[in-house]
Amino acid sequence: MLQRIQVRNRWKSIFKPWEEADPWLFGTCIALTIFGGIMIRSVEINQGLIDWWRHWVTGAVGLFLAIIISRCRYQILLEWKWPIYILINLSLIAVRFIGTTGLGAQRWINIGGFYLQPSEFAKVGMIVTLAALLHDKTVPTVGNMLRMLAIMAVPWGLIFAEPNLGTSLVFGAITIGMFYWGNVNPGWLILLFSPLISVLLNNLSTPIWVAWIVLAGIIAWRTLPWPWLGTFGAVLVNVVSGQVGQLFWNVLKDYQKMRLTGFLNPEKDPLGSGYHLIQSRIAIGAGELKGRGLFQGTQTQLNFIPEQHTDFIFSAIGEELGFIGCICVLFMFWLICFRLVTIAQTANDNFGSLLAIGVLSMLIFQVFVNIGMNIGLAPVTGIPLPFLSYGNASLLSNFLGLGLVEAVASQRQRKKRWN
Repeated sequence: MLQRIQVRNRWKSIFKPWEEADPWLFGTCIALTIFGGIMIRSVEINQGLIDWWRHWVTGAVGLFLAIIISRCRYQILLEWKWPIYILINLSLIAVRFIGTTGLGAQRWINIGGFYLQPSEFAKVGMIVTLAALLHDKTVPTVGNMLRMLAIMAVPWGLIFAEPNLGTSLVFGAITIGMFYWGNVNPGWLILLFSPLISVLLNNLSTPIWVAWIVLAGIIAWRTLPWPWLGTFGAVLVNVVSGQVGQLFWNVLKDYQKMRLTGFLNPEKDPLGSGYHLIQSRIAIGAGELKGRGLFQGTQTQLNFIPEQHTDFIFSAIGEELGFIGCICVLFMFWLICFRLVTIAQTANDNFGSLLAIGVLSMLIFQVFVNIGMNIGLAPVTGIPLPFLSYGNASLLSNFLGLGLVEAVASQRQRKKRWN
C-alpha cells in the first residue's frame, strides 16, 4: 500500500508543473500536426518524398521546446524584450547578406543543411516585444502607438524587402490584434490602415474612394485629441495614398496586375496566375460531402496543384475527405482560438494576456488567408496553414507560440482553470 502511494505521488510530482496547463490546446495542436503529416504523405505518395516524416520530426522538436517553455516563468521575457528585438532584426539583416534565394525571394539561411527562415521566428519575437511594450499602459496614447509602430516597422520593412508579402501581412494582423486588446482606440486602428484601403478603393471606384476619405475625416475628428489637425492629416494622407497607389498601379505590367487581382477572375489567365486557384477549387469541389477517400484524390494524386503540400494542403483535405473533413479541420482551429481567448481572459497579468492574443492573431489570420486563397476568396500570398502545411520554420514558430501561451495558462490561479 505504501509503495502504491509513493508511485502515485511520484507521478503527481511529474505532472504537477502542468496541472494548470490547457490540455485541449496542446492536444488539438498535436492532433493537427499528426493529421498534417498524413495529408502531406497523401500528396507526395507518388513522388517518393519524405516531407511527411520531416513534418512529424519537426513537430516533435517543436513540441519538446513548447513543453520546456511552458514550464518557465514567462514574466522573465519582460527583461529580455530588447535583446529579443535586436536578435530578430540581426537575423533578418543576415538574410540580406548570407541568405539563400528560392522561389524568387531571399528568405532562408542554410545552417548545416537546415534552412532557417528568420521571418517566421520574428513573428513570435515581435509578439513578445509588443506585449512587453503594451502591458503597463492602461490606455495608450497616440504617441505610445506611434512609437510602437516605429519599433515594429523595422523588422516589418526587412521582411517586406525579402520580399515576403505573406509574413509582412501577418505582422500587420498581430499588431492590430494586440493593439485592440491593449485598449488602443479602435478609431485609431481604422485610421492606421486607412491609406491601404484608399489605395484599393481608388483603383476600384472613385466615388467609393471619396466617401471613404470623408469617413476617415469623421473618424479622425471624433477620436484624435487634436480634431482640426488630425482631420486635415487623415484626409491628406488618404488622398495622397490613393493617388500614389494609382500611379504605381499604372506603372505595373499587365502580368503583375494579374498576379494581384487574379483571384477575382482566375479564368482570365487559367495557365498562369489563375492556375493554382482553378485547380484548388476543382479539387475541393470534387470532394463533395464525404470526399474521394484518403490517397484517392485525382487532383491530388496526379499532382495538378503545385506546392500542394505547403500552401494548398487544404485543397487535398477538401478533395480526399470532403466537406466533412474540412468542417472537422475548421472546428479544430475554432477550438484552438477559443482556448487562446479563454487563456487571455484568465491570465494573471496583462503581459500574459497580450501574449495569448498575439499568438491568436498570428494563427487566425493565417488560417483565414490560407483557406481563403484555397477556395478563391483571397490572392495567393504564400501563407501556410498552421500545423498542417509543410514548413519547418513555420511549424517551429507555431509551437514556440504555443509554449508561451501554455506558460501563461500554467500560472493561472487554480480557481480560474476552467473559466
